[in-house]
Amino acid sequence: MMKKYSLFTIVIACAISTLLVAFAISRSIKSGVFAKSNLVAWCIVPYDIKNRNAEERAQMLNRLGITKLAYDWREKHIPYFDDELKALKKHHIKLQAFWYMSGPDPQHDAHLKIILDVLKRNKVKTQIWLMMVGVDMDAMSQQQKIDTLCKPVKYIAEQAAKIGCQVGLYNHGGWYGEPENQLAIIRQLKMPNLGVVYNFHHAEEQASRFRDIYPKILPYLLTLNISGLKGTDPAKVVPVGEGNTEYQMLKLVFKSRYKGPIGIINEETHPDAESGLKMNMDGVAKVLKTIGDSSDLKTYQ
Repeated sequence: MMKKYSLFTIVIACAISTLLVAFAISRSIKSGVFAKSNLVAWCIVPYDIKNRNAEERAQMLNRLGITKLAYDWREKHIPYFDDELKALKKHHIKLQAFWYMSGPDPQHDAHLKIILDVLKRNKVKTQIWLMMVGVDMDAMSQQQKIDTLCKPVKYIAEQAAKIGCQVGLYNHGGWYGEPENQLAIIRQLKMPNLGVVYNFHHAEEQASRFRDIYPKILPYLLTLNISGLKGTDPAKVVPVGEGNTEYQMLKLVFKSRYKGPIGIINEETHPDAESGLKMNMDGVAKVLKTIGDSSDLKTYQ
């Protein structure tokens, strides 16, 4: 004998079925590396003519749909570090990284202690993007250079590990900015929280050999910061999508196994950070259309 069901029961059953199907479809759609949700805003603190405060910056990122920030700062921003982290938490934005420039003796650098303390105090685990300066290595052999920089890098990585943070070696020109030298430091130290942050906008003289560089850094790559590049040896930094060199570089990344975040910068794009980020997001969409990444392209539409 067939059971009788009320109209209410049937409606509820249909609604549940529809939700389950929608959930299954959403689970089956996986955003790729260039999806908008994977973008990191970078170089938007000192490079912003509007000098936004922490709250205004977080609101701006919400408007753009960017959910990750790499925090660059200057001395005047130090009193507002806590405000920045609180604003990011309030607006559901992940602190992807905290930039830090070190000399040869980080154990005596008050800035490192301030950064580690604020991260620990706010219970934030992130990446520290490490730029090294002030080390005179002109008269050193290659191994002496590696040994010399291993010492401060090791100290910083050890301190970062204590609060659950990673350290990314940040290329910014010179010996330290060459990927092969960064890999030599990483391989000598063999520390699990140590990796590479690779910047297109500081790789003007490396663009022509990116195809050879990329497979080497890929196992250690924490974040890839992209920009447009026009020409090679050296390339000229332009907004994403306005160059003629970044297309092949990004196609190589698209076809690789890289799954980490993608940073878009505003250092040389536009004096207003919001306009600069929007310009580069439009450029990413342009590149995705060209290289055939139709899935991630939909996230910008």
